[in-house]
Amino acid sequence: MKYFLLFLSVPLFLFSQNQTMGLFKYDAETMLGYTLFSPNQNTYLIDNCGKLVHSWISNYNPGSSLYLLEDGSLLRTCRMQSTVFSGGGIGGRVEKYDWDNNLIWSYNFNNNTYHHHHDIEPLPNGNILVLCWEYKTLNQAINSGRNPNSLPDNELWSTYIIEAKPVGTDSIEIVWEWHLWDHLIQEFDSTKLNYGDVSLNPQLLNINFFKGNGKKDWLHCNSIAYNNELDQIIISSRALSEVYIIDHSTTTSEAASNTGGNSGKGGDFLFRWGNPLAYDQGTSFDQKLFGQHDAYWIDSGYPDEGAIMIFNNGQGR
Repeated sequence: MKYFLLFLSVPLFLFSQNQTMGLFKYDAETMLGYTLFSPNQNTYLIDNCGKLVHSWISNYNPGSSLYLLEDGSLLRTCRMQSTVFSGGGIGGRVEKYDWDNNLIWSYNFNNNTYHHHHDIEPLPNGNILVLCWEYKTLNQAINSGRNPNSLPDNELWSTYIIEAKPVGTDSIEIVWEWHLWDHLIQEFDSTKLNYGDVSLNPQLLNINFFKGNGKKDWLHCNSIAYNNELDQIIISSRALSEVYIIDHSTTTSEAASNTGGNSGKGGDFLFRWGNPLAYDQGTSFDQKLFGQHDAYWIDSGYPDEGAIMIFNNGQGR
């Protein structure tokens, strides 16, 4: 089960002069269920009447996602400080609590080369997909064809996905991983191996397409979701206004290549959507997504099951 926290900034005069907190509306059209949210070190589960059903407490402030699992346990991201990474959505730690608020597993997904941020995705097999930044030096970026004049921070943060199997109470086994850095293309430097025609290779990401001046977090991916039926992963890049689907059925070595897996395309993009300007197959007038969040497949049994839901909430729409 996936839960999301929506913050609204609304003038108080729209509500009753007397009520300033609590439940404001609950009627026949309200979806049955519960709401899970973590405003601080506490996590709360409330029902549609606003009644507290359950709560958990952590020693860490929340990250940007949390999940109530089918067995009643809580999977929660936490915010960790870093000397390398910073910015909106930073996390770095994942914790799992049982229903009785016992911490049964935790792991810090951060060091000087990578750092978890924004979202995670619990898998049916008990593993966890972890969305991370991956640090790349100035030389690594230039060697991959980045225009040196478009590196104002003298570094880049790429996207890295880990499938982690929790082990014991504080360890993991990495059973699969995917690095965006293995799937780049560029038209700037013909001496590099990834030089090619961007418009003819939409399965690859142009390392020289970015918004603004090309800051280090040039992708700023903000969500990850999994489709068990298709064995595919979707991630959302807020900065580039695109979503990408990749094949999870690959081995780690296949995921680093452009062959293998159910698709036969390795770790290349199977599908991308939102901003065709990013791969030279359209103009700004063709852009559909604008700084979007929370891309995921709609579960079976719901209207439009199997379709992709996206919160298109950025500027410029």
